[in-house]
Amino acid sequence: MVKDEPLNEITLRRYEKPYQTDKRELVKKVCLSLGLLQPGDSRDVVIDILSVLIEARKNKEKLSSDNIKERVENFRKGKNLELKGVAESNIRRQLKKLRDLMIIDKKENLYNLTEFESLSSIFENKIEKFLVSQTSERIKEYLKAVEQ
Repeated sequence: MVKDEPLNEITLRRYEKPYQTDKRELVKKVCLSLGLLQPGDSRDVVIDILSVLIEARKNKEKLSSDNIKERVENFRKGKNLELKGVAESNIRRQLKKLRDLMIIDKKENLYNLTEFESLSSIFENKIEKFLVSQTSERIKEYLKAVEQ
């Protein structure tokens, strides 16, 4: 029996060229562009989680979910943002989304950007070349099957 559930799913959105100087706004556009955040979402803690992991990359730090939660809380307080979405369960859910897109790795309950690479390298190597190309190839197989 064949299930109608996707093996993976990816959303890509195109926005205007980056012109914001505020780093959080730039990370927000990355999250929106990759479907990690929906336009108009008020629960935007994934932006801060990714920001914390980007900062940790500079020192090649691996962080536990507790470390991430603590840093996200401090980050949000520093930006005068509400502490919405910082429950441990939500932090773990957002980390799973990042893992599913292969943006971060998890080993021994510690998280880091995939192989401490840059986000542009991760996008090119993991998302564009792997997820998008595999998804595109499968769609082509369905298109050919429909045409037969």
